[in-house]
Amino acid sequence: MDEENKTEEHFQSKIASLSEVILGGQDGLVNVLGVILGVAAASHSIPIILAGGLAATFAESISMAAVAYTSKMADKSHYESKLDRERRQIENNPKLQIDKVHEIYKGKGFSDQILNEIVDKITSDKHVWLTTIMREGHGLAPMKTKRVLTGSATVGFSSLIGSLIPLIPFFFMPINESVTLSIAISTLTLFGVGYYKAKVYVGSAFKSGLEIAIIGMGAAIIGYGIGYIFQAK
Repeated sequence: MDEENKTEEHFQSKIASLSEVILGGQDGLVNVLGVILGVAAASHSIPIILAGGLAATFAESISMAAVAYTSKMADKSHYESKLDRERRQIENNPKLQIDKVHEIYKGKGFSDQILNEIVDKITSDKHVWLTTIMREGHGLAPMKTKRVLTGSATVGFSSLIGSLIPLIPFFFMPINESVTLSIAISTLTLFGVGYYKAKVYVGSAFKSGLEIAIIGMGAAIIGYGIGYIFQAK
């Protein structure tokens, strides 16, 4: 049982890390793409575009990391509160908690002697008993402080990398060529992210890639439109 839990935790950790990379990278790219295209339309100045893009890049990365940290800490606190409550109930009202395990595995299709044996086995070890109620009954898994920190850092770093992608052309090329190349690179990157995400999870890879690319281009159009309205005369 412990070995199965460790394997499941490892798998969930890998999935969570992938989600953090996608979340940070996609958010950073889309937001900064909208910002730099807006600034490009308004100013027609490479230094101003780079200044605005880099400011948005670092602000976005720090913000994403901070939001991820507070969100994960809230999840961690919720888990620990629930865990403490279930632990007290095992001590004070074991019959109720035994019934919970019974209902969990009855719902999985077990019955009669096999069901009773499973319940007896699980409730003979308080750690397994508690873990089963938390994981199977509430769908909650523990989150260590180290995982909170690494997860938040992953989101922030991914956001930083994603934010730099649309900026790269502006370091080397004139504005018009940079705008075109930035949109092209960003679109392909977003499509690739969506395509890969669907391959790892579930769904149509092409559809997922296209949806994310369209969202990114929507941000670009809005950013450019706002910049165009306030362009320097």
